[in-house]
Amino acid sequence: MTKKAAFAFGILALFSGVMLTSALAAEPVKIGIMLPLTGRQAPFGRVQQKAVLMAADEINASGGVKNKKIEIVIADTQGNPDAGRAAIRKLINRDRVLVIGGGFSNAATWAAISIAQKNKTPFLVNSAAADKITEQGWEYIFRLNQPVSERLDGLVSFVSAVATNSRSVAIVHSNSLNASANARTFFRKTGELGLNPIFRERFEVDANDFRQMLARAKEKNPDLIYAVADNAGSAALLVRQSKKLNLNPKLFIGGGEGFVRPEFAVKAGKASDHIICTALWASVLPYPLASKFHDRFIARFKTPPEHYGAEAYAGISVIADALKRTKALAPQKVRDALSNTNLQTVLGPVKFSAYHNKSQQNNLPAFLVQWFDGQMQVVWPPKMATKKIVFPVPN
Repeated sequence: MTKKAAFAFGILALFSGVMLTSALAAEPVKIGIMLPLTGRQAPFGRVQQKAVLMAADEINASGGVKNKKIEIVIADTQGNPDAGRAAIRKLINRDRVLVIGGGFSNAATWAAISIAQKNKTPFLVNSAAADKITEQGWEYIFRLNQPVSERLDGLVSFVSAVATNSRSVAIVHSNSLNASANARTFFRKTGELGLNPIFRERFEVDANDFRQMLARAKEKNPDLIYAVADNAGSAALLVRQSKKLNLNPKLFIGGGEGFVRPEFAVKAGKASDHIICTALWASVLPYPLASKFHDRFIARFKTPPEHYGAEAYAGISVIADALKRTKALAPQKVRDALSNTNLQTVLGPVKFSAYHNKSQQNNLPAFLVQWFDGQMQVVWPPKMATKKIVFPVPN
């Protein structure tokens, strides 16, 4: 080979190598996300989908991970076990994702995580709350959010520390699965709190008149009312009709999703004042990133993210952080990086640990929020409060 030909060959080889390296670097890192995009839970899934894509866009705009963009591959679980199993098998076997996030419904998530464990694919659950999810000792399964057994901890600590003179409680709730489970959890806590559940009644999810039920509750003269409503319309109607009936307990506690949605205060008007709600997240929490995320989400989508959006956004943040720290883009290495997470997120601090019967569980507090003139404030625990709690509530 002549010198000229050798030089040309060398240039070609170098060019080919650069092209190959660039092509490899251009290959995205695939992250699978399991969400309910059809079916009864689809409205929540679509909020989380927006948050996930927003997080991915921001991560890619800031350089991605290891000089690669992340690619979000979303699979629809429909909120049921069969679709959940099909979704995770698609993500692992066809889409070849490196790590999986999401996990909204308990049923679909529970059906999927054993498959992730068997295939040694890291799975970060960000919303499904069944305690058993992190009680199996599975090394590839992590959870970001509060399990169901801890979601009333804020209320329990408040009643134990402050509402000590409250002895009787009325429990009303819709007959949906989530609301019924919430009410059962609170009912089990009443003995621990020294509360006497003197009234307990459920109502249809789409009920539009609670006056007879509330009148029966009023006859019992409870110190506290614990109400669980799935939507803001039902929650608002409950408190408005309570006011009209002069049902004025020391504290009206909203234990369901309907009481913390922004439209609750709009629909309830002045009746929302001083209503206390159990909450998992709020944009006013003194977390450094919470309010900024809330504002960016509204600016982009013209609707608030609520805690579901915060969970989904934080989930991608945690996964991206692990991908940046991992020694290699391989499932075992990503799992190892996830296990060493110590990160501030929009949802709060994330650090996976083992406690009680759980492993690889993030330990986030639960809160109480209270409505003041249409604005929601964190009131418990005191160290996280943005406003002092009003109790007993003035009539």
